[in-house]
Amino acid sequence: MTDQGGVHDDHPFETPSDERDPARRFRGRLAAPVTVITAGDGDRSTGLTVSSLVVAEGEPSRIYFLLGSTTDLYYGLEKTGKFVVHVLETGDQAIGDVFAGLRPSPGGRFSGLSVEQSEWGPVLTDVKTRASCTYEGGAEETFFIGAEGAIDKLELDDIEDPLVYFRGRYRTLG
Repeated sequence: MTDQGGVHDDHPFETPSDERDPARRFRGRLAAPVTVITAGDGDRSTGLTVSSLVVAEGEPSRIYFLLGSTTDLYYGLEKTGKFVVHVLETGDQAIGDVFAGLRPSPGGRFSGLSVEQSEWGPVLTDVKTRASCTYEGGAEETFFIGAEGAIDKLELDDIEDPLVYFRGRYRTLG
């Protein structure tokens, strides 16, 4: 999917700047990666666009990210104990929008995408940089769950122009 358009130029229900939480506004000033995290299988496949994510090197290396406790992804992680993190590039904005729930996708979020099932969950085969992880639990952090996963397998591609999230919208570095 390379469509860069969206349903709206701006979010129709967006909170005015002066009414937003200051910590959220601060976070918006930090460039963040745009990833899609998937879990589950078959009819129980789920995924979510996540930008609040960090990778820590070690043995094993780990991924930490924030997600809502009422999301389908959180339930999928709790049930399967596995997930896949896909790193998006320029041209993948539509994928990010679909998994963020900002763009309709008749037939479901995976409809129209090349997907293969792995032991860690659905793999978006057109997204070449990804980490397959074992979910090691989550702790409630304010309004979110701070999730942790051990990286079991990495697939790396040369990303020329990563998709980043900055000040409420997708940006590119190129």
